[in-house]
Amino acid sequence: MREIVFDTETTGLDPRTGDRLVEIGCVELVNRVATGEVFHAYFNPERDMPAEAEAVHGLSAIFLSDKPLFRDGVTALLDFIGEDPLVAHNAGFDFGFLNAELALCELPAVSMGRMVDTVALARRKHPGAKLSLDALCTRYGIDRSHRVKHGALLDAELLAQLYVELTGGRQIGLGLDAELESEASTIAVASARVERGPRREPRPHVASEAELAAHRAFLARLTDPLWSR
Repeated sequence: MREIVFDTETTGLDPRTGDRLVEIGCVELVNRVATGEVFHAYFNPERDMPAEAEAVHGLSAIFLSDKPLFRDGVTALLDFIGEDPLVAHNAGFDFGFLNAELALCELPAVSMGRMVDTVALARRKHPGAKLSLDALCTRYGIDRSHRVKHGALLDAELLAQLYVELTGGRQIGLGLDAELESEASTIAVASARVERGPRREPRPHVASEAELAAHRAFLARLTDPLWSR
C-alpha cells in the first residue's frame, strides 16, 4: 500500500484570513517502508512573512521572493501524491492550507477521506501524553537532533518514522548500539587470529570398491536375513 506523509509551512495559522502555504515536503511509504522518493518545494506566498511565522520555520519573504507560485508547482505536487492516503500531524491544519491553495487555482479539493492524522493516532495510543512531534519523537527514540527549526521535508521524514512506530513499528531500539557493535567486531577479529592446527583433508562420502566388496562378503555370510523372507 502506498501512502504519502507530508508537512507544510505557512505564513500563519488560518488560510481564511489570507495566510498562505510557503513550503511542502512529502515522503513516499510503500507498505510502511520509506522508498526514498520525496517531493519538496518552496512557494512565493505573494505577501509578507510575519515575524512570528519566520521565527518558527526561518523562511523570510526575501528568501521566498524568487520561488515559484503554488499554481506553477501544483501539477507536479498532485502527480506525486496521486490518489493515495495522506498522513500528517494535526492533519486538519495541513489539509486546510493545501485545499485553500487548490481553491485559489480553481482545482478540486483533496478529499478529507484520504486524511490520516497522527495526532489522533497518538492520542488513542497515549491518552494524556504530550502529542507534539518533538515529544513523540522523544518517546519513540527517533533522532531529531538535526531539527533546529521547522522544515516541511525534515518534519515529514521524522513523521514518517513516527507513523511507522504508531502503527506497529520497526522497533528502532533493537539494533546494536555503537558500543555493542564495537565489542562484537573485536571478538570477531580475535577469533580470526586464533592459532589452528593443520587442516585434515575431507573424507570421501562415496564407498570405495574395496569397501563395497567387503560389504558384499559380509552379507554373504549371513544366514536367513530378514530382507530375503
